[in-house]
Amino acid sequence: MERVLKDIPRTRCVVYLDDLLVHAKDFEQAIRNVREVFMAIRKAGLRLNPAKCNLLARQTQFLGHVVSERGVATDPAKVAVVKDWPPPSNIAELRSFLGLASYDRRFVKDFSSIAGPLHQLTNKGQRFEWSEYCTAAFQQLKAALVYAPVLEYSDPGQPFLLDTDASSMGVGAVLSQKGEAGERVLAYYSCTLSRPERNYCVTLRELLAVILAVRHFRSYLLGTRFVLRTDHASLTWMLNFRQPERQVARWLEILQEYDFEVQHRPGRQHANADALSRRPCLVDECKYCKRLEERDLGLAAVAAEPSGVGEAREPFTIEQLRQQQASDPVLGKVKGWLEARARPDWPAVSSQGPEVKLLHSQWNNLELHCGVIYRRWRAPGEGNDRLQLLVPRALRPEVLSCVHGAAGAGHFGNAKTVRRMRQRLYWPGCRQDAEVYVHCCDICTAQKGPSQRSQAPLQQYLVG
Repeated sequence: MERVLKDIPRTRCVVYLDDLLVHAKDFEQAIRNVREVFMAIRKAGLRLNPAKCNLLARQTQFLGHVVSERGVATDPAKVAVVKDWPPPSNIAELRSFLGLASYDRRFVKDFSSIAGPLHQLTNKGQRFEWSEYCTAAFQQLKAALVYAPVLEYSDPGQPFLLDTDASSMGVGAVLSQKGEAGERVLAYYSCTLSRPERNYCVTLRELLAVILAVRHFRSYLLGTRFVLRTDHASLTWMLNFRQPERQVARWLEILQEYDFEVQHRPGRQHANADALSRRPCLVDECKYCKRLEERDLGLAAVAAEPSGVGEAREPFTIEQLRQQQASDPVLGKVKGWLEARARPDWPAVSSQGPEVKLLHSQWNNLELHCGVIYRRWRAPGEGNDRLQLLVPRALRPEVLSCVHGAAGAGHFGNAKTVRRMRQRLYWPGCRQDAEVYVHCCDICTAQKGPSQRSQAPLQQYLVG
């Protein structure tokens, strides 16, 4: 079909295998374009199936998407299938769901980070264990597809804007153009970093984000001048590297194909691409999501309970807890939802932080008792549910100190400290926070001593 219609430019007809999309700006031009395509097909001796033709429509389905004068949107039929998809029970079902969802990943901001816990289950040698974090990612991904935006068409007369960002987990990019109503999003891109790539320094990860983004949007950017915006100031002079070595030299050689201007934009103004890369992983056991921004010991605290190793200690009162939850930037919003008994829709939450999104996905397990927020949770191997107190950020250092370092607490290791803490308390990222606290405990470090010998082994030498 491409050879049959090779003389008709793409500005009038788009061809993909045996699918045709004839488009125009007005009715008269549409009639002329359709007649031109029909004449070319008749000249080639081919026929069209009337049942598969949709003529002179304001919107139509093309290659699994809905194309209209507004832009490109997801197919409602496919979205309905995703919305009603039950939780997978094995790897085969999970791969089928991810394959269907990935077809519309260009519409989903932060796709790779949202689907990260699900992709980890498909790794070779990974045991399939469907956890609450997989359920949260599964529901969040379905909601993102259901409320996917309409991506507008590119305007060749306007310059492109490419925003990129990278974190320790992944990279993200947003391709947009300026319009009358502000910046118009054309497409999203996100990608999870491999294990070797996670070891890169910050500058190399930011440069890798640029390389992956320009490769992905090559059809838009090649041959035109665009603005590359980043929140990493070092990239503003990356093209002026003197004698770059190996990997950096190869990357800079790739960028020589493009005509662009690098602009630095502070992180507070770089939220569109920043969210694509910086959303933390939802898996507690993940060793790569250490949340450097939270290591000012905004760590979780646990309300101590009698444990047989010391006296129970009350680090705060219920009234203090109620006030701190209400003033907490995350728990305050969740408390407002529970008091109103109204779960907000996904579009209202999608721009919030990762903790708000995670608690939003656990809505059915959140409860409000006497003005205090709890989460209903069932420990592995137990038959009964228990209520976990949601600890606000301001009280976490004090309670974690009580659980690990108080008199009689025992200064347990990571596993036992986390197990004791989660008997009664919870907050997003509590496992990582507890591991950091235990690792930085001065008393534990002093008692353990050096992990390696401080002296070199003795050697025999010939003398005389």
